[in-house]
Amino acid sequence: MSPWLTVVGIGEDGFSGLGKNARRALLGASRVFGGQRQLDLLPHCIGAERQLWPSPFSLQPVLALRGEPVCVLASGDPMLFGVGASLARQVPVEELNILSAPSSYSLAAARLGWPLQDIITLSVVARPVAALAAHLYSGVRLLVLSNDGSSPAAIATLLRERGFGPSRMTVLEHLGGSAERRVQALAQDWQAADIAALNLVAIECRAAKDAPRLSPLAGLPDSAFEHDGQLTKRDVRAITLARLAPQPGELLWDVGAGSGSIGIEWMRAHPSCRALAIEADAGRQQFIEHNRDALGVPGLQLIRGRAPQALEGLERPDAIFIGGGVTREGILQTCWEQLRPGGRLVANAVTLQSELTLVDWRERHGGELTRIHIAQAQPLGEFDTWRQALPITLLEAIKPHDA
Repeated sequence: MSPWLTVVGIGEDGFSGLGKNARRALLGASRVFGGQRQLDLLPHCIGAERQLWPSPFSLQPVLALRGEPVCVLASGDPMLFGVGASLARQVPVEELNILSAPSSYSLAAARLGWPLQDIITLSVVARPVAALAAHLYSGVRLLVLSNDGSSPAAIATLLRERGFGPSRMTVLEHLGGSAERRVQALAQDWQAADIAALNLVAIECRAAKDAPRLSPLAGLPDSAFEHDGQLTKRDVRAITLARLAPQPGELLWDVGAGSGSIGIEWMRAHPSCRALAIEADAGRQQFIEHNRDALGVPGLQLIRGRAPQALEGLERPDAIFIGGGVTREGILQTCWEQLRPGGRLVANAVTLQSELTLVDWRERHGGELTRIHIAQAQPLGEFDTWRQALPITLLEAIKPHDA
């Protein structure tokens, strides 16, 4: 089937800025879908019926017209945080024609003289601003698509709260149009209130001298998390995550999550990593909710309940971490059954009873046992000595592909 659906990227310069193919598609369309701002950019010579996206947003009105000549308007590059990507998941590529315009990122990089390949591009359009926290490192440049005119102020607040008040923010409004404007200030001095709804925020990240140093690698300082002591400590956490081996797009179950530290660091490994934190204690659930936002992974999903009962009906994971409760009846077996073939199961034990449970599991199902001893130098009178933390027994098991 030949393409019936054309997605047209349109900029602030409107119809006059479109190429010949895009103009021809719009002139020949029976219907044109888009937001009000985009539809208003079309001249009267476009005779197609103009249709606003429904609220709540749905692609169904477009998909129902399969076979008719239909156009969809998108801002800039439709495949970059745009409706084109959503449609491409629903419509065969043979039936789809996508005509891109320069994205807001491309225009902003050109205005600022920033090499686009060296910039992290993000969006807070219908997304939590807290997600930016995972990308805040001194010297990094960010380009952030705003949700509306209030986004720059919210971003400035987040930067200040995370110790990045000295970062320079440049807000670029109406890129590519006659009303294009820029507003600049340090995040710590940000006061601009009259920002247009259509804007992009460019950030040159600079950490304050007292900002905590948070690495993208596993093993954040224990002080980065709010907790009640129920926390997989920094060195053990780094070893545990190395065994879990997160890869892009994978899902983790953090069972008995405590403060959520394993699931949070799993998600910080790559933007597409996902995690479910299963926790029954109400106080620790609050820690998880705070920590996931503070450390830039608001998408971590909290499952309120006790394993193994709370695991019923959850999406099957690629990896599972059990930080506590391994002696609870059925928890190891349930996790093993739900784990995807080829997935990794890692469990930590501190007590003799939980350690014996892991030893017995290994004898029946295989895997590797590792003993972790961590000691820190601490004062003893006028001298120093080694203070041994409780030893940890770690089980790592990989589920066979034919299981």
